[in-house]
Amino acid sequence: MQRSLLAAAMVGGLCSIIGVFVVLRGLAFVAAGTSHAAFAGVALGYLMGWPPLLLAIVFGLATVWITGWVEEKGRMKLDVSIGILYTTTMALGILFIGLMKTYNAEVYGYLFGSVLSVTPDELRIIGTLSILVLGLMLVFSKELYFIAFDQEMAEASGVPARQIFFLLLTLVALTVVVSLKTVGAILVFAMILIPASTAYQLTHSLRTLTLYSASIGISTSVAGVLISAVWDVPSGPAIVLLATSIFFISLFFSPKRVKRAVAAHAH
Repeated sequence: MQRSLLAAAMVGGLCSIIGVFVVLRGLAFVAAGTSHAAFAGVALGYLMGWPPLLLAIVFGLATVWITGWVEEKGRMKLDVSIGILYTTTMALGILFIGLMKTYNAEVYGYLFGSVLSVTPDELRIIGTLSILVLGLMLVFSKELYFIAFDQEMAEASGVPARQIFFLLLTLVALTVVVSLKTVGAILVFAMILIPASTAYQLTHSLRTLTLYSASIGISTSVAGVLISAVWDVPSGPAIVLLATSIFFISLFFSPKRVKRAVAAHAH
C-alpha cells in the first residue's frame, strides 16, 4: 500500500506540474496522442518479450518528435499530425494485443491503470524518470514558461525556442510513460490536464498556479488510491473522477469568475 501511495504521489505531482505548460501552450491533444503511442509500445513489449516501459518511451518520444518536426516544417498543423499518429498507434496497440497467443492482464493494467500492483522495480523507474523530468523542468523553467506563453516572442528575445519546444514535448512523453501504470493510457492525459486547469481558475500568478496544480495533483492521486483500496474500484477512474469533481468546484468558486460577474453587474 505504501508503494502504491508513493507512486501515486510522484505521478500526481509530475503530471500536474508538466500540465501547467501543457495548458498554457495548448498541447492537451499531444498528451492524449502520446499516451496511446506509449501503450502501443507496452503492447509490443509484451508481445515480443521485451521491456515494455523501454518501448513505451521509444514510441512516446517518436510520436512527439515526429509531430514537432512536421509542425516546424509547416507541412501540417500540430493537432492534425498528432491526430493521425494517435489513431495509428492505437491501431498498432490493438493489433499487438490481437497477436498475443494468450490473455495478458498486465497489458490491460497499463491501459486502465493499476497502481495497487506497482512492483518495486517499477517504482524505481517511476522515481528515476520523475527526478529526471522535474530536474529538467526546474533548470529550464524560465524558458519553458516563456515559450508556453509566446514562442515567437521567446525566439525574438534570444531564447532557443525550437530546442525548448522539443524539450517540452520530450518531457510530456516521459511524463506519460511514468504515469501509465498508475492511471493508465486512457486517463493519463486527464491527470496532466485537470489539476493545471483547476489551478488556472484560482490564480493569475505563475508560481501560485504551479504550486496549486501540484497540490491538487498529489492530493487527488493519493486520495484516489485510498478510495480504490477501500471500495475496491479501479485506481485510474477514482483519481480522475475526484480531480474532475474538484475542477467543477473550482469553476464555481473561481475568483476570475467572480470578478467577471461583478464587472458584468457593474455595467
